[in-house]
Amino acid sequence: MGLTNLNSTHLSSAKITAAQDAITALESALAEITINLSPDDRKRYGSINEQNKLFVNKVHDYNQSQPGLSSPEVNWDEFNKDHSSRNNMEMLISRLESIITRLNNAKTLHDFDNYQSALMDYSYTAYKAGTTVPGFENKYKDLKQFFVKNTGPTDPPEEKK
Repeated sequence: MGLTNLNSTHLSSAKITAAQDAITALESALAEITINLSPDDRKRYGSINEQNKLFVNKVHDYNQSQPGLSSPEVNWDEFNKDHSSRNNMEMLISRLESIITRLNNAKTLHDFDNYQSALMDYSYTAYKAGTTVPGFENKYKDLKQFFVKNTGPTDPPEEKK
């Protein structure tokens, strides 16, 4: 017998509602700072890579420890606010990504459990379709569409030029 019920932990309706309410509260709390960039804007502004983050952090460190060495043309109050916001957002994103990964993992196990159970039911239906019990033959024909085998030759995929 195959593995089944890899994840038999289920959220109650109250916990699902609490999670949805928490997400709504988070969306509301972050609404003023969330920006929807177009694909062109995303290309234009890009994303800061690790090397450039180190550079920005080093400039920030110099400004904090030796402000006399900092350019007077930079708005350092805004720079520091941007730096702090960026760090806070990175921390929030990291935590949210961790939650998303764990939710995806739990969902994967539930999906696996559902599929294994559906296969068992399909096998039972196929068996019962050969008997005189009404309804199973129609159910079998309806489910059989998901297990169509290619019977004819297939053309090889075209090479990309």
